[in-house]
Parts: sequence; C-alpha cells; structure tokens
Amino acid sequence: MKGPCERLGENEDQREEAIAPAGCFAGVPEADKDSEADSDSDLETEDIHGLREPIRDALHLGSCQAYGIVPTIYFLNQGCAPELKLRHRGLGPQGAWALASMLISNPYIKRLDLQDNGLCVAGAEALAYVLSKNSSICDVDLSENQIGVAGAQALCAALKVNQAVQKIQLAGNSLEEKAAQYLAELLLVHTGLKSLDVSYNQLNDQAGETLGPALAENTGLTELNISWNHLRGPGAIVFARGLEANIFLKVLDISFNGFGDSGASAVGEALKANNVLEELNMSNNRISATGARHLGLGLWVNQTLRILVDMQVNREFDDLASSVKVILPGLCIKTGAPRVDYKKELLPVFRPPPPASAPNDFGSQ
Repeated sequence: MKGPCERLGENEDQREEAIAPAGCFAGVPEADKDSEADSDSDLETEDIHGLREPIRDALHLGSCQAYGIVPTIYFLNQGCAPELKLRHRGLGPQGAWALASMLISNPYIKRLDLQDNGLCVAGAEALAYVLSKNSSICDVDLSENQIGVAGAQALCAALKVNQAVQKIQLAGNSLEEKAAQYLAELLLVHTGLKSLDVSYNQLNDQAGETLGPALAENTGLTELNISWNHLRGPGAIVFARGLEANIFLKVLDISFNGFGDSGASAVGEALKANNVLEELNMSNNRISATGARHLGLGLWVNQTLRILVDMQVNREFDDLASSVKVILPGLCIKTGAPRVDYKKELLPVFRPPPPASAPNDFGSQ
C-alpha cells in the first residue's frame, strides 16, 4: 500500500490530460495585449466573470471526479475572491492536482494558502506546474506539506520561469542540504521575490555555505526567515558574510540555529558594513558573552538597524548595548529570553539555613 507521500501512479500524460480542460478558461480570454481600445472594459469584465465562474466550477468538479476525491465546497463558494485559503484540509497530492486544473489560468486569486495539507512531492509538482503558468498568484504559503528536496526543486524551477510570485513560505517541509542549492539558484535569478520563509527545516552548515554567496548577490529579497534550522560553524560564518554584502535585505530571522560565538562575530562584522538591514532576530544561538561583545561592536558601527531580538543578555552585553543606544537612540533591543536580574534574591530552597541560635518560628512543642 502506498504511503501518503509517494508519487502518484499516473504518468505525466495522464496528469496533463486531467489539467488540459483548464484551457477552457482561455476561451474567455483576458484583455488582448494588442487591443486598440478598452472603453468597454467594464462590460467585458462583467461578461467574463459571468462565464468564467461556471467553467471554473465545472473544471474543479471534473478534476475531483477524475482523481477520486471529494470536491472542496469552500472553493466552489470562492467566487472572485483574491485569496484561496485551504489550510488543514487534507488535500494530499491528488487534491493538489485536482486544484491545479482550476488554478492554472485563474485570473482572480492573488494569494494561495495551502498550509498543512500533506501535499508531498507530487502535490508540490502540481503547484509548480500552476506557478509556471499563472501570472496572477503573487503570494504562496505551502508550509508544513512534506514537500522535501524534490518538491523544492520543482517549485524553484517554476519560479525561475515565471517570476510573478513575490512571497513564498516553505516552513516545515523537511528541506535539507540539497534543497539549499535550488533555493540559492532561485535567489540569484528571481529579483521580484521579496519574502522567503524556510524556517523549521533541516538546512545545515553546508546549506549555509551555499546560501551565503547567493544572499550576497541577491538583488530583491527584503525579508528572509531561516530560523529553526541548523546553520552553524563555517556555514554560519559564510552566511553572515553574505549578509555583509547584501544591499536589499531589511528583515532577517536567524534565531534558533547554532551560530555560536564565531557566527555572532561574523554577524557583528557584517553589521559594520551592512547599511540596509533594519530588523535582526538571532535569539537562541548558543552565543556567550564573547560572541555578544563582538556583536555589540558591530552594532556600535551600524547605523540602520532599528530592532535587534537577541539572546539572554549578561551584564557585559547590557553595558555595551547601553553605550550603543547613546549613539543609536532609536535602536530597540529585545531579549529572546527573560532578562536576568543581577541582584535577584535567592529562592528559599537555595538560601543557607539560619544560624542555630535563631528562634524557631513555630514555637516550642
């Protein structure tokens, strides 16, 4: 019996045949690029809407029948809404291919949210096919779908062909070292991608070495979340050097990795040169007072960072941060763990016992 994430048995021709009816959408074409006048555009749009919705529903019902799945009522009630949100619906690979027949030429949907649907590799391939053709969808959330490296490869290939997508979330998808190569290639060519979330994956230090140079060369990304991965050692250092050279990124979350003191020092050096980054979260990265000091020295020079979410601070870093805030009064430093009260009184269980001569609070028996 097949597991939930095994590839579908249909070959590519069968899949294409199932999606082919989507061409019916093209029978009600969008505005002709060569049109000389658009004075009747409002009336034409109304006619198009009236025709496309029955066609869309028929395509969805037909595809569901072909793949043997239950039609999604929420989708049938979608109308012309700009967002299709189908989280936690258990679509699976078959559901993704059935949905693809409608999405491939749908002009209305701008944001597609299919978080936690068990899409797996085959489902990612279905949506990659959609994203390679559809130029309307610009925001995609495929988090927690077990797409793995092969799924990431398919999606990155599609986004390199059609660069309409500006934001994509791939958190919690078991992306490992090999996936970093496809992500790096995407960052090098997709200048329209503004936000990328690859948190909660298994990107390791080798992945950091791959992504660092791509980050340095990227010319579009403004927000990157790579928290809850395994960037550490040399990979963390190379990644930080990529930040040093980047001139577009404004928000970076590298929390819960393992940068350590060497990684923190590299980030500190990056902050000395980077004059674009505005928000940095690097909490819970195994950074000691030594690493915190090097990070603080970078903050001393940096003039653009507004928010720093950092590790639990100690007195040394606290003093340095206070000095930095004299130079950068607008800088907001948030600790990733509760601040330590340096003069905090010991809890009763840790207090030394009272002297033998001390009176008994309970009196004599």
